[in-house]
Amino acid sequence: MTAWKSVKELAADVSSAKTSALELVEESLRRIKTAAEYDAVISVIEERAIERAKEIDKQVASGSPVGRLAGVPFIAKDNFLTFGSETTAGSAILKGFKAPYQATAVERLEAEGAICVAKANLDAFAHGASTENSDFKITKNPHDKTRVPGGSSGGSAAVVALELTPFALGTDTGGSIRQPSSFCGVVGLKPTYGLVSRSGVVAMASSTDVIGPIASSIDDTALVLDVMAGTDPLDSTSIPADELGYTDLKSDITGLKIGLVKEYMSDTVQPEVAAAVRAAADKLKAAGAEIVEVSLPSLPLALACYYVLCPAEVSSNLSRYDGQRYGYSDTQAKTLDESYEKSRSHGFGHEAKRRIMIGTYVLSSGYYDAYYKRAQQLRTKLIEEFDAVFKEVQYVMGPVAPTTAFKIGEHSSNPLEMYLQDIMTVAANLVGIPAISIPVKTKGLPIGVQIMAPQRYDRQLLGVSKHVEGVSV
Repeated sequence: MTAWKSVKELAADVSSAKTSALELVEESLRRIKTAAEYDAVISVIEERAIERAKEIDKQVASGSPVGRLAGVPFIAKDNFLTFGSETTAGSAILKGFKAPYQATAVERLEAEGAICVAKANLDAFAHGASTENSDFKITKNPHDKTRVPGGSSGGSAAVVALELTPFALGTDTGGSIRQPSSFCGVVGLKPTYGLVSRSGVVAMASSTDVIGPIASSIDDTALVLDVMAGTDPLDSTSIPADELGYTDLKSDITGLKIGLVKEYMSDTVQPEVAAAVRAAADKLKAAGAEIVEVSLPSLPLALACYYVLCPAEVSSNLSRYDGQRYGYSDTQAKTLDESYEKSRSHGFGHEAKRRIMIGTYVLSSGYYDAYYKRAQQLRTKLIEEFDAVFKEVQYVMGPVAPTTAFKIGEHSSNPLEMYLQDIMTVAANLVGIPAISIPVKTKGLPIGVQIMAPQRYDRQLLGVSKHVEGVSV
């Protein structure tokens, strides 16, 4: 499909009446229908989107001010609460649930004139790295329909790659924005923990959940982040936005030191992936940066750490889905205990049940010290190692994933193989730092290069990333 103009240009065209918000929304809705075979979208918010577009066009006609994203359509991952559609988080247990309020991130985008036109498919409750764990459909990779788009924000990455909307929203708990962005060939940003409010987003693991944008360019990504970022009274973990904002991206990187992570460049990485990372490093070097090898000794243990802490938080967060308050409830149950049992047995998929059992086990008496406590100690060790490395270099880089997109069904029968897909992304979530996936142009399947920065260096990270944008192998 024809590429969209930049988000800034689209909003300017609407503000100047060069085009209308209604035209943009109708074009997006048409594209969504045309690309139905990819199963990237769970639901369409057609009626509300058209109403909002007409209202924005009326404001333009009357000379009233419109926002920085006026009329720009976007798609939200279906774990964001939105008006005009169900919010299922990709799980049958929430089928039919209509949110009583919207996520703060969606509200802030709409306050600037953006229009949510649909909800994107995802692994149920964001548990997965392939979007095969959705209870409703399996999203196909836009570049090869026999392959996965990644996960859990696979639908969000796919809709941007398919040009259905200029940008989409995703969540990243252990790599769920960056890995699908890598597989689909788009830009995906995991901001600093707390920079974007989590209010109104279905929780997975609360200490690592992060909201971020997926777009086709660094500039679009920066503008969307600029609108969403900042403190929110509805999220006590939220932090202030950068006073300078996120759209004025400095271009001079002369003298910067960037670390190529030794542990990420092992023999397990596909040769073409390693080549893409080295091409990106060469481009940064040519722009004036110094590339050095750095080591984070505890990094190989990060995945094990994550898959103790994450299921522990999942088991706690999913306890609220009991069949009594909202979502699916088994109507055949004769007692309260039977209702709990049947509602959760039928409503949750295999992966949700697996993570609940792992999480309950590591938190149980007799195993808490052996697993959960030790994982938290390792998390602290990782934070210390990253802090030490960031005193030597300003940024670190490596692959997003060890391979390109794998075949649908290739890892679905082996949970451990699927968990290994997160091996290069979980560390950024455990230590709370910003990280980005930048697409590298290849002759084959898309590959993403990952750059990470210290906490709250999101603006600087976006600026450095612009030097990698457009690199090819």
